[in-house]
Amino acid sequence: MHQDRRRDRRPARRVGLVRARHQAPALVVEGADVVIVGYFSGKQKDFAVLMDSAVQEMTTHGARVVGRIVQRRGVSDGGAKKMALPFSSRTLLSYGKVREAAALCEQTDADAAVFLSPLTGRQRRALTGMLGCPAVSLADALTADRVRSWPLISNSESAHVR
Repeated sequence: MHQDRRRDRRPARRVGLVRARHQAPALVVEGADVVIVGYFSGKQKDFAVLMDSAVQEMTTHGARVVGRIVQRRGVSDGGAKKMALPFSSRTLLSYGKVREAAALCEQTDADAAVFLSPLTGRQRRALTGMLGCPAVSLADALTADRVRSWPLISNSESAHVR
């Protein structure tokens, strides 16, 4: 009457493969053409200053900023309670703004789209597919650049550093 429970179990997932898939793509900031994308609440009035500081950070690390996209969510888009929430949990932005960013990335032949907001693995994958170039957060891009620029220490030197 009842099936054996062993038959309907799925094989265990391999953790190593899943973890590697969710990591941020490696972006070499130096010499890259990037589009800066920002998502801001309608309450946040200093969004232009934040965008300018992101552009400054990227240019000091050697990137060339070829475009900017700003998405602001106002009261008319779902009420005051939803102003701080993204338009889409999958992409942060509205579908029209994603299409606009994709067009800008294609026109400028951008190497990456750098988002001011932190991105989840799911958002990164969805946006990368929709934009046609890697989508990374500003923090991930700058952290990856700092890690790459650390000086390499040989084994003999590391023994003396301790």
